[in-house]
Amino acid sequence: GYGDGPPPKDIDVSSLPDAVPKVEPITRAGNKSPYTVLGKTYELLPTSRGYRERGVASWYGNKFHGRKTSNGEIYSMYGMTAAHKTLPIPSYVRVTNLANNRSVIVRVNDRGPFHGARIIDLSYAAAKKLDYSAKGTATVEVVAIDPREYQKNTVEQSRINEGPINEAPVVTTGKQPAAGKLGNQYLQVGAFSNQVAAVDLSEHLQGISEYPVVVRQPQEPQSLYKVLVGPVNDQLKLFDLRDLLKQSENLSPFVVYE
Repeated sequence: GYGDGPPPKDIDVSSLPDAVPKVEPITRAGNKSPYTVLGKTYELLPTSRGYRERGVASWYGNKFHGRKTSNGEIYSMYGMTAAHKTLPIPSYVRVTNLANNRSVIVRVNDRGPFHGARIIDLSYAAAKKLDYSAKGTATVEVVAIDPREYQKNTVEQSRINEGPINEAPVVTTGKQPAAGKLGNQYLQVGAFSNQVAAVDLSEHLQGISEYPVVVRQPQEPQSLYKVLVGPVNDQLKLFDLRDLLKQSENLSPFVVYE
């Protein structure tokens, strides 16, 4: 918007995790339909399911940092959020910059953009991750994410290779006295065919876990990128961490040995 701009100091957004889709109720605030802005009336979509659109994305930053979004949350230009004119709030979308094929997942919690023919307004951080913050706009594809499907796929993929890992433990040396006979204990929290999805989850978990979070590369052509938390060789701490990830992140972690 007019008079808007980036943060006073440049920031490294490479370590900022994407939004993680989760099932949330539609908020009362921000979902009035129809509504009118600048003489134009908009009607909200009944659901985000199936939404896909290509068009121009812009971004908003310092001018709006700390102000309330349409649903009453506080806007942060460092968050992975977006404004959209007709998607229910909150919604989750994957936005891909068609110029470089970079993509991010953002949470829609605001209304806009209302100027020009733009279809979505991203936070400054999201725009920088897509490498268009310096340009101001980019041609993008916006695809809605169903949180239930996203979580279901995460859990299903995390279970695919559960058996084989336990059957083929790596032999450990005497340098790791805390490990059991099967090797160090880890929690496997996800397994993905898509490396970007694995890295997204690992970066998100690094912000909440006191233990290392690693992505294991596929060992065979058809195997997956595995996201592991650990090692955690204290049994009580292992179970506490498993319960925490189940409750706070809606994951289904299980123990593996390496």
